[in-house]
Amino acid sequence: MNEKNLKLLWSWTWAIVLGLLLTVLIRFYFFVPVMVDGSSMMPTLHDGDRVIINRFGNVDRFDVVIFKDEGREYVKRVIGVPGDKIVYKNDELFINGKKQDEPYLDDYKKQLGNALLTDDFSTADMISGGVVPKGTVFVLGDNRRASKDSRIMGPIPESKILGTTPICYWPLEHAKFIR
Repeated sequence: MNEKNLKLLWSWTWAIVLGLLLTVLIRFYFFVPVMVDGSSMMPTLHDGDRVIINRFGNVDRFDVVIFKDEGREYVKRVIGVPGDKIVYKNDELFINGKKQDEPYLDDYKKQLGNALLTDDFSTADMISGGVVPKGTVFVLGDNRRASKDSRIMGPIPESKILGTTPICYWPLEHAKFIR
């Protein structure tokens, strides 16, 4: 091999190694794929859907997040942030006394007719001090009738949150940006 071919081989080897390293770094650290296990986020997400965890940015109210607790990963929606007082009454959400729209539940509520999707509750009855504590969030599954969430587990420490889930990519018929 002459010197020119050796340099060409070296540059290709370096490009491939760098490309593989970047792929692994992005795949395993920045945008991690996860499979939804269970029906607690229906109709937004279904059992077996595959989503991407975005580890960047802040977690805001109504974001869908993945957190780890009791050795497993949970997918839920953030309803309350630190300092929020949450009340659910007659299937309507009130945060700090202000009624909140939950458009992601509209279709599901229509299917139920006059039945309630979410039983009445208040953080005043569930949390010491009545508000979501600093360093935690209050999460609910969109399928409120079948969800192990903050109503059972209590507020979730922000340190347990792996990231938000902005995209469902599989199966293709469920592919979408999650709102």
